[in-house]
Amino acid sequence: MKITAVRAHPLSIRLEHELWTAQEALKDSSLILVEVEAGEGLTGYGIIHGSPLKSIAEWVTRFGDIIRGDDALAHEIIWNKLFSLTTPRPRAMFGTGGLVAPLPRSARPQVMAAIGGIDIALWDLKGKAARMPVYKLLGGERRPIFTYSTGGYYPRDATIESAAREMAGFVAKGYRAVKLKTGGFSVEDEIERVAAVREAIGRDILLMLDMNAAYGLNDCIRFAHGVEPYNITWLEEPLHWYLQPNDYVQLAGATRIPLSHGEREIHRFTVRDFIECGAIKYLQFDSTRAAGFTESLRVAQLAEQHGVFVVPHHSPEIHAHLVAALPEVGYCVESHASDTRDPLPHQIFPERVIFRDGYIHLTDKPGFGLDIDWKSVERHRA
Repeated sequence: MKITAVRAHPLSIRLEHELWTAQEALKDSSLILVEVEAGEGLTGYGIIHGSPLKSIAEWVTRFGDIIRGDDALAHEIIWNKLFSLTTPRPRAMFGTGGLVAPLPRSARPQVMAAIGGIDIALWDLKGKAARMPVYKLLGGERRPIFTYSTGGYYPRDATIESAAREMAGFVAKGYRAVKLKTGGFSVEDEIERVAAVREAIGRDILLMLDMNAAYGLNDCIRFAHGVEPYNITWLEEPLHWYLQPNDYVQLAGATRIPLSHGEREIHRFTVRDFIECGAIKYLQFDSTRAAGFTESLRVAQLAEQHGVFVVPHHSPEIHAHLVAALPEVGYCVESHASDTRDPLPHQIFPERVIFRDGYIHLTDKPGFGLDIDWKSVERHRA
């Protein structure tokens, strides 16, 4: 079954109100839908979350030209073929003789995102060719997948009380776990904010904190000690972007709250270092942001060997299949109960996941089971 075409559809919806994490402004809901067509009339769909949309879409198109005619079921071969373009190869530097010159260092995040989108589409194709869902291809079973809803972003009029109300609203919708964005206020105000959320959601609801790399080591230890009384499930991305596994080891030794990391890593080699240092208990690698489902499987298998729970970042319609295939360490997936925060997936994948009683319920549809609303795709082209 040969690849006949690869297409990228960059899509975006402007949010009604600008939101902030501690790190950056969120002005839109966006993604790139990737199509990979192959013989037998099959099409696989992939998803990319990244920016800039135009640049990533161009890389998808360029890679499509390179892999056209390749075996669509040979996802490992295709992944390595594309990844190898990021490094020097003998006599490739001039881009002659059919060789592709090494890709620019500055484009690596966009390149890895493009590889990821194509790879996810190939897994969708593989499931459709086998007439089974991806989780079954992996030897998993159709079981409910625990999920949490993320909120607590910072609009310009954000208050401690508004975050508490929002989290309580998720619980009212049936969620048994919620994740609060933190790090945007002072350490003291954030501790008060966490306390207010815990009071609003009750003692039995799991509470995760997403810090978006807000703190240096000492401030993070102070924050961790301040929120320890509120039964926190994990501290996610707690340290500044440039701090490394050794810094996480120091933080893990200073607090009893488990640490979570991985969504900002773009390949397995840096993930390996965070897992093997022993500091993190939850791994959040995001296949839609970088490297794809093939790489997610690799890091998940390494996580399992170290007793690290797999809790992929974003895109439950993709990542629930991975979690379902990991009976020992597949723990949960992230979702957004509010379609105003991330409206695009709600619109273009109208039946992407079934949520009930705090769990996502997979179906028996082949591949990732994505039905595309093409009218919404046309309406929201970037």
